[in-house]
Amino acid sequence: MAEPPDDPFGGLPFLGDLARAMSGQGPISWEAAQQFAQLGATGGTTEANVDPASRIAIDRLAGIARMHLTDLTGIDLDESAPSVVTPGRWAADTLEAYRPLFTDLATALSRHAEADEGAGDPMAQMMAGLSRMMAPAMLGMAVGSMVGDLARRAFGVHDLPIPRQSPTLSLVPSTIDAFANEWEIGADEMRMWVLAHEYAGWIVGSATGLSSTLSGLIRRHVGAFRPDPDAIAERLGSLDMSGDDPMEALQRTLGDPEVLLGAIRSPEQRELAPALDAVVAAVVGLTDWLVDAVSVRVVGGEALRIAEAVRRRRVESSSADVFVERLLGVRIDDAQVREGKAFVQGVVDRIGEDRAISTLLTHHDAAPTANEITAPGLWLARLGIE
Repeated sequence: MAEPPDDPFGGLPFLGDLARAMSGQGPISWEAAQQFAQLGATGGTTEANVDPASRIAIDRLAGIARMHLTDLTGIDLDESAPSVVTPGRWAADTLEAYRPLFTDLATALSRHAEADEGAGDPMAQMMAGLSRMMAPAMLGMAVGSMVGDLARRAFGVHDLPIPRQSPTLSLVPSTIDAFANEWEIGADEMRMWVLAHEYAGWIVGSATGLSSTLSGLIRRHVGAFRPDPDAIAERLGSLDMSGDDPMEALQRTLGDPEVLLGAIRSPEQRELAPALDAVVAAVVGLTDWLVDAVSVRVVGGEALRIAEAVRRRRVESSSADVFVERLLGVRIDDAQVREGKAFVQGVVDRIGEDRAISTLLTHHDAAPTANEITAPGLWLARLGIE
């Protein structure tokens, strides 16, 4: 039996040229990711500089937020003021911060795609080769579009409960001010609430027991995707190109995350989901608990209204949110938020505020299991705390 040709595009010069053009870009095209992130964040227009008035106001309020969070948690915070950035700058920084996760994903897909590709029907081989060739660019477009979409709504770097190494906090004043205006909230009250949330997120994200467990579970999730070599071929084969805009039909098809990722959810990911959900709930719950405790002190009566408006926006899924959930396994819905806050409050009720916060932030094994997130007593018993 003859060996299959090394180059499945040998008889198709156009695809062969395309394959050579795309070769050497690695498992993901970062150039495509950067371009699509900026396009999504800015809409292709030139961004205005950060309003100096917003910058001055945030600098003035930051010290107050730091003081109250230090008083509540006992953790000293950096005296420097947070940086203020445009949505485009936020997108660039976030893409770089999540680069290890996206690389793990791309590497996993590439590795399993090569393992699954073997001798067989020549057309199937060609489509598998086409899928592998296009995957880096498609994945770059997918993650770039996701980050760009998130950039249009982000207040800061801790909107998503995903640990990231960031020496300074970055706030997006234009988005904060627009949200305050939309909900008829005082600008300074909104800025103070966001500052409390960002500092709380930084504290929780630095908690070894919670952040290391969450980071490990997310990386296991993204590394557990298994490619579906027939996904792109099936979608392209079912395209209806007879409409008025064939390119729109192609873009819509390739805009489906399942096709762009060329992957299906694996049994390992389904097994990881309960553990990942529990840790995400704990991280979100603890962050929100700290924000509520501080914002009531510094914002007053507006604090609960702001929190409700922000959380309502957070649990209303956009296409980017759904993609984040599918890509990183991080699910944040109303039930997750309530469950996480109830867990933290349950710990506080049992051992007191100071001891509860200290344990959650400093214990090396603080991440709750799927059973413990709804039973704080079980969590305390495992840690040997009475």
